[in-house]
Amino acid sequence: MMATDRNHKPTSRRAVKQQKNSVKREQRQAKKRKSEQKMRKRIFPLWLRIIVVLALAFGALIAGAMIGYGIIGDGEPKDVINVDTWKHIINIVKG
Repeated sequence: MMATDRNHKPTSRRAVKQQKNSVKREQRQAKKRKSEQKMRKRIFPLWLRIIVVLALAFGALIAGAMIGYGIIGDGEPKDVINVDTWKHIINIVKG
């Protein structure tokens, strides 16, 4: 049995149920207040995050291709940006 006062304990089932409901209601209200306090405005919006991640991924792809083609391979790193290089690679892959 739950009681709001240590000296006073509810005696009937109805009183116990009402008291439990009031405690649950208070807990929900406290949780709602806490969640409202946590609400904050994002400084870095979601759409901008997506654009930044895509740009970083594209930059990493280009940097990896430059390292692979220029440093590990025998080509010039600047040739990765050239369209003719990619046409040549595609022709090699296709046969």
